[in-house]
Amino acid sequence: MPNPLERRSFLRNAVASAAALAVGRPLQMTAQSPSPTPAAGFTVRETEPENLESSPSALSTLITANEQFYVRNHFKQPEISAATWSLSVDGAVTLPLQLSYATLTAMPARNMVSMLECAGNGRVYLTPKEDGAQWANGGMGNAEWTGVPLSDVLSRAGVKAEAVDVVFEGSDSGELRSDPKTPGVIPFARSIPLAKALHGDVLLAFRMNGNALAPAHGFPVRAIVPGFYGMASIKWLKRITITSKPFAGFFQSLQYSYFDRPNGVPTLLPLNEMRVKSAIAGPAFGEAITGGQPYRVHGLAWAGVNTVAGVDVSTNGGSTWSAAVLSTPAVRYSWRQWEYTWTSPTPGEHRLMARATDANGNIQPMERNRDLRSYAITHVIPIKVTVR
Repeated sequence: MPNPLERRSFLRNAVASAAALAVGRPLQMTAQSPSPTPAAGFTVRETEPENLESSPSALSTLITANEQFYVRNHFKQPEISAATWSLSVDGAVTLPLQLSYATLTAMPARNMVSMLECAGNGRVYLTPKEDGAQWANGGMGNAEWTGVPLSDVLSRAGVKAEAVDVVFEGSDSGELRSDPKTPGVIPFARSIPLAKALHGDVLLAFRMNGNALAPAHGFPVRAIVPGFYGMASIKWLKRITITSKPFAGFFQSLQYSYFDRPNGVPTLLPLNEMRVKSAIAGPAFGEAITGGQPYRVHGLAWAGVNTVAGVDVSTNGGSTWSAAVLSTPAVRYSWRQWEYTWTSPTPGEHRLMARATDANGNIQPMERNRDLRSYAITHVIPIKVTVR
């Protein structure tokens, strides 16, 4: 258990950092971003393509270190040179653009904190088991991104009146041969609604926590769509297409979609906004802890485009709940750290739970919504521990 004085000092610094990040303080820029390393304690979820889940220690900080940030790839990671890279902007625009790395990075940029969460984060907890990478809680990370607002680029291109969607296309491509199969080799592509694209918070990012993006995180440029699940933040961005009809690509319809029932009949819709959620970072599942003395339960909570207003903790499987302390400020798109002092752990097995509420009054659900398929796993997950 950390020294209380050290922990209070850390929390004060974290709060100060988050407040500074929220107003977009300037960063010291360096040339190269640290790449994910085996020493960071990743859990390998897939090797080809590479998918790495962050270690529990990475979930105990306000900002995730670049070398500890989870890696989600759909196809093989491409090799790209900034000197030859370019970004095309086409479709329903009056002036198609071709932007080099030098041109894009010379445009006015801004800093913004945003967490990314894989849409399948927590899939390992689903019963019965669902197909897909079996993420536990480490398919997420929180970082400060530096980039050009997408709205500025679209303003240069001149969006036509009939535009409805903005499609991001990455340089990675491949073929999926298990159901649902792709129609041959396709690029990874997703769209966002035009209204979201014109919001100044969507970035064409080229720096992460003050450093140039690592290849694993999308070098040289990636999209950052704050408040949306991570698959919307396309890596290795090479093309932006504005469409006059809703985009219904493979990763927009057959994958990363969910069932909605507006008239009682289920219909597929693309998955976009993250929902309110919390996670216990400590104790770990199955951990044995010592009774007879206070124990610090801690974790994270987030709410997509909203902010977290509160977190409640139960140490008895949901029979009773108590308010946790939110130890970092509410910063839109960022996660918040929380902690709860379990004053008198009694010997035996216990089921710990955390449940978040956002600023709009939305409460994290207790039960899984199966219409969400194997995505958006936001229901409360009990953590079983043994007190000795």
